[in-house]
Amino acid sequence: MNFAQPDILYGLALLPAMLLVVYWASRRRRSAIRSLGDPALIANLSLSVNWRGRRIRYILWFVALALALFGLARPQWGSEVQSVESRGSQIVVVLDVSTSMLAQDIKPDRLTRAKLEIADLLTRLTGDEVGLVLFSGAAFVQFPPTFDYSTARTFVDNAEPGVISRQGTALGEAIRTALTAFDDSRAGQKVILVMTDGESHEGDPLAAAKEAAEEGVIIYAMGFGSPDGEPIPVVNRRGDVVSYKQDRAGNIVRSKLDEKTLQRVAREAKGKYYRASTDGGAIEDLAHEIEGLEKASIENEFETVGIERFQPFLLAALLALVMAELIPDRAVAWRLRRRTAGGAETVQDAG
Repeated sequence: MNFAQPDILYGLALLPAMLLVVYWASRRRRSAIRSLGDPALIANLSLSVNWRGRRIRYILWFVALALALFGLARPQWGSEVQSVESRGSQIVVVLDVSTSMLAQDIKPDRLTRAKLEIADLLTRLTGDEVGLVLFSGAAFVQFPPTFDYSTARTFVDNAEPGVISRQGTALGEAIRTALTAFDDSRAGQKVILVMTDGESHEGDPLAAAKEAAEEGVIIYAMGFGSPDGEPIPVVNRRGDVVSYKQDRAGNIVRSKLDEKTLQRVAREAKGKYYRASTDGGAIEDLAHEIEGLEKASIENEFETVGIERFQPFLLAALLALVMAELIPDRAVAWRLRRRTAGGAETVQDAG
């Protein structure tokens, strides 16, 4: 036997303590009654009290409570195979891993902040599949949409500029690559989430966004960085900043957030643009937006689950409570007459 909520069974440990409290209170009440006056008179006045019935009622209350706790712990034995339907959207995250994402105008840096936002998004999604495309000067599918969020986080955490040797920011190619990651056999809304600083040096991202719109894919874009620009650090193997990227003339390169391009890309594919911030407000708004999209059955799975057996215990608890309430608080008439007669015979014998 297994329990779906075994923690509730800890409540059974309180029953002995409660029983002792009730017993102590009963003893005190009887002691107080005896102290009121003559014991024979008190006994005569208490003839109508159903003392045995009261004890049985207490017992039934405790039995009902124990059975209720046992039922609420949801005992299970046996198993059955159930079909589980997953409903949600297909989301492909397009993550920029170019060196410009190492700029530190948003802390700790653009790329790390993007990873944190993706991790936050995964905690907010319910029933959606998530895939990942990495890009810089080229793009590739890291993994297609999946429900395995734990594995997805591992791949996201390991995303670094070094995974793609070709430098640059080919945003248009990244969007087209993301379109190939979807499973067209499944219904539900398809979404591309672009996470970049927006600097696109190759291709036409607007044309790619138009192609996505024609296929019914919505594009959301999240921009990282500052429009004023920030130097791109050069780090050693230990992660320490040793210098800043320079152009051929020896000038320090400043990477700027290109919000206009990202806004146009999102608008072209009927999506929205968000600017990343450290307070998490942008990803929260994005999660609400995704939650409102059309959901459809995108996968049926079979799983073996335990059969719930709580019903008999809750029914028995209910019956015990009903029986407790049916016990009269006063002795029935025939029993009261017998008690009175017995008391009178005792008095006569004593005389």
